[in-house]
Amino acid sequence: MNWKFLKDFKEFAMRGNVLDMAVGVIIGGAFGKIVTSLVNNVVMPLLGMLIGGIDFTSLKWVMSPAQLDADGNVVKEAVELQYGVFIQNTFDFIIIAFCIFLFIKMITRLTQRKKAAEEAKPVAPPEPSEEVKLLTEIRDLLRERK
Repeated sequence: MNWKFLKDFKEFAMRGNVLDMAVGVIIGGAFGKIVTSLVNNVVMPLLGMLIGGIDFTSLKWVMSPAQLDADGNVVKEAVELQYGVFIQNTFDFIIIAFCIFLFIKMITRLTQRKKAAEEAKPVAPPEPSEEVKLLTEIRDLLRERK
């Protein structure tokens, strides 16, 4: 087994950027599930109720109905254009995009506040160099002589 390869892989995997990205992907997936649940279980039922009790996921256009044999078994599946699922996914996308927009806006605002607070702090003057201290002493001694 090539141990250098494993060592290189370990160094790559333990870099900060890769770990940050992995955490972001995991949190993003969980966030997506939360927002999808919000859309499916809260927003869409309310919206369906407002427009007459319609369940968007059941909206479809049957282009060719299913063909059944004499016993009622499906011989050929129906051909359906399920535009309701498309509407549902569009709402998912819009709400997820809006949530991400709000999250980024909040992070940006917090970052700007932190930066403004750091800039507002009074900065102590730098310590004078040895040359400046020596020249100051010489100036003070010359003043005393006069």
